[in-house]
Amino acid sequence: MGAAYFGLFFAAFGAATLLPLQSEALLVGLIVSERYWLWGLLAVATLGNVLGSLVNWWLGRGIERFQDRRWFPVSPGHMAKARKHYERYGHWSLLLSWLPVIGDPLTLIAGVMREPLGRFLLIVTLAKGARYGVLALLTLGWLG
Repeated sequence: MGAAYFGLFFAAFGAATLLPLQSEALLVGLIVSERYWLWGLLAVATLGNVLGSLVNWWLGRGIERFQDRRWFPVSPGHMAKARKHYERYGHWSLLLSWLPVIGDPLTLIAGVMREPLGRFLLIVTLAKGARYGVLALLTLGWLG
């Protein structure tokens, strides 16, 4: 049983980094199996996902020093656009950190913009936890 929680943690962790992974299918499968404690699954998935986002935030804190390197994956124009977006919407944009495609880069940009760690963790935990909670409710048929 512990292996399932361990696997879910690492799937959620990896999914929150810039790696092309996802954890939702695993979570749904574990919920449907009815062999695991629902609140434990939600806690493990949320914790893994938040810690993965924390890696992005941490990378963002130091990534700009490599901006002039040829291999740097983001053009100066894209970086300026991301900064402008974050300056406009601020830390509240982290409420979208649960979204596919844009969520992970948002957490990286939060690091670049020096978002305070406590506020980052609070908002990202709420967003990621809500996403997994809604997914669980949908899986159990409680939302439709």
